[in-house]
Amino acid sequence: MEQAQTQITVTLNGRGMTDITRQVATWLAQTGIHTGVLHLFVQHTSCSLLIQENADPTVQSDLERFLSRLVPDGDAIFQHTAEGADDMPAHVRAALTATSLSIPVGQGKMTLGIWQGIYLYEHRQQPSTRRIIAHITGC
Repeated sequence: MEQAQTQITVTLNGRGMTDITRQVATWLAQTGIHTGVLHLFVQHTSCSLLIQENADPTVQSDLERFLSRLVPDGDAIFQHTAEGADDMPAHVRAALTATSLSIPVGQGKMTLGIWQGIYLYEHRQQPSTRRIIAHITGC
């Protein structure tokens, strides 16, 4: 059994989904591990990780419209506004989605479905830099 770990840093322009599949796949190939489980964890409380359709970009805009309706910025229900009107809504969005993913690896590649990609979903409006820990265990 072997293990490898790295940190992937992503700079974002603000709210939205950024496809990180290629970055993760490139690192995975460098590990030489052919069969195992890949674990991804984002080290922040106002963004999330998603496995989502990577063929039609309207899926991303539809998800954003849905979450904007479900958790609007500036909603009077929120008391935590220390960093702006999008602060607490970003935390709620992260709580409703995921901060970690586990993906099976076979033949040295992630076994994602044909239309699946891995996305870092930034929930804040302003630009940011986010860190994702990638850890693979296998042989």
